[in-house]
Amino acid sequence: MAFHTQARELGWEDVLAPGRALSYALLQRAAPELGEVLHAKGWGPYGMVPFGYGAPVFPTAKRRAGAYAAGGPGVLELGSPLPEVVEGWAAGLASMPVIAWGPTAFIVDAIEAVEAPSFVSGRAVFRTVTPLVMKSSVRDEGGVCARRQAWCLPGEPEWDVYVQGNLRRKAETLGLDPDVMLEGVGWVGPKRSFAVAGTVGVGGRKPGACVEITVSGAPRTLAALHSWGLGQANSAGMGWIGA
Repeated sequence: MAFHTQARELGWEDVLAPGRALSYALLQRAAPELGEVLHAKGWGPYGMVPFGYGAPVFPTAKRRAGAYAAGGPGVLELGSPLPEVVEGWAAGLASMPVIAWGPTAFIVDAIEAVEAPSFVSGRAVFRTVTPLVMKSSVRDEGGVCARRQAWCLPGEPEWDVYVQGNLRRKAETLGLDPDVMLEGVGWVGPKRSFAVAGTVGVGGRKPGACVEITVSGAPRTLAALHSWGLGQANSAGMGWIGA
């Protein structure tokens, strides 16, 4: 989606958090039953929510220290491997010339559907533009899995195992070939955290890091992952894969 705004900056709490409410608001307009199912139960055997989005990008805005610079033309990417979700968003946006991104108004200029790459080689290099976040189970001194969970960052023990499991659960959620493998990590950005939206209001901050990983699998599975995102909390804007 291409848009423009008069705002000169976004509050850091509004960089990602408003996207979840917008995603559901668009579905409520055009595909309310689907939106209710995703919100209440999720999709497939694991109750996952198969959509994601990135932070608004302002190509001509001048960067300023300590601020998320905005202003002028902007681009916002939303994606889902479910065609009915994308169709619902497109229909909702068609009747909304202005959208609310938190307290900021975005005037919609154009909407464009973009197909995911085909990945005919069965191999993909994914680089996220928002932090990939994962949780791991905390074990006690005897190795027994405790009930509480902790954030797991790239380079920490079992991070790759949890990411691998997440990839396969996503494939199974969509009824696609689950034989997908995390082959390697090529780059890890600095640790960052963003405020995200919860079920009611702000859901706190989630820490993670942008990463570049190499993944192999069936082309359809890789294309679906590209449209969904990596790691957890994709419906809150985390783990979005850059074009």
